[in-house]
Amino acid sequence: MKKTFFICMALLFVHTICRAQVHTLTDDEKAQGWTLLFNGKNLDGWTSVGKDAPPAAGWTVEDGILTVRKDGDKRGGDIITREQFSDFELQADFRVTAGANSGIKYFFARYEKGGWLGLEYQLIDDETHPDAKLGRDGNRRQAGLYDMFAPLENMDKPVGEWNSARIVSKGSTVEHYLNGVKVLSFDRKSKAYADAYELSKYKGSVPVFGHVEKGHILFQDHGDVVSFRNVKIRILK
Repeated sequence: MKKTFFICMALLFVHTICRAQVHTLTDDEKAQGWTLLFNGKNLDGWTSVGKDAPPAAGWTVEDGILTVRKDGDKRGGDIITREQFSDFELQADFRVTAGANSGIKYFFARYEKGGWLGLEYQLIDDETHPDAKLGRDGNRRQAGLYDMFAPLENMDKPVGEWNSARIVSKGSTVEHYLNGVKVLSFDRKSKAYADAYELSKYKGSVPVFGHVEKGHILFQDHGDVVSFRNVKIRILK
């Protein structure tokens, strides 16, 4: 009985420590300028596209995890940060469910022509969602720049496990990382980018897609269940 009690207490202690590490910045991270974008409790700091408040439904926060859910035909819609960012480093853990599709958009802004647009770090179940097989040369696969550039490596963890996304934007250069590995690097002012733009669904936007100086961070509601945690950002100087 005593042995069982101590084992349970040990497991509870480990669980408590792990929970404490979620949505917590270390002293070193604070000194480096990191701030939390999601506080693990509610959607403070977030709103909806073109509105002044986050969706009333569709997004839940449970045990420190932010999840977009589908309730029949009802969807809450995308959420965006109130702040806009230019040179930044963003990190977020994400977990997709079977057949799910979502994305993390950045430089999300309203264009003169094209409406609301943003560069998208694709989040998707590569194995079963049909969209991963569309596009050109895999440019709709996980961690790629949606409909523009494919990831150079497949660093996915199995569906249902947590992955770590990292986006680094400095000047016109952007890097995508998945689970600690750089899987994509591109220059928004390069010929390769211009060529990809001409072949993309964004062709004809004004200004050129991705050429805005700053924008919001967006978590996408694509009608599938996807979760986020440990969302943090720092401004690069």
